[in-house]
Amino acid sequence: MYVLYGQISIFLPYASNLKEKRKIILSIVDRIRKRFNISIAEVDDHNLWQRCSLGFSAVTGNHSDIEVMVDAVYSTIERHINDIEILSFNYDIFRPSDR
Repeated sequence: MYVLYGQISIFLPYASNLKEKRKIILSIVDRIRKRFNISIAEVDDHNLWQRCSLGFSAVTGNHSDIEVMVDAVYSTIERHINDIEILSFNYDIFRPSDR
């Protein structure tokens, strides 16, 4: 079993209020949840309308699926590159059986 978890920091230069920010972020989050079955949520910067921090996680049985999931998350966010800038994209893989 492999556990993938990570955090993405995003800058939304064209968002002028929280409503615009949430519209963009909801679009990203919904697409990732529905298409790839990855848990993702806004975890920080809730009241800042030009910043967002997303946390994500997934569990899989083999290592090759992890890279597919990471690529899926990154490419989905990249689709919104006209609306956002990716400030950081960090993830880690945890394997409980390695303890």
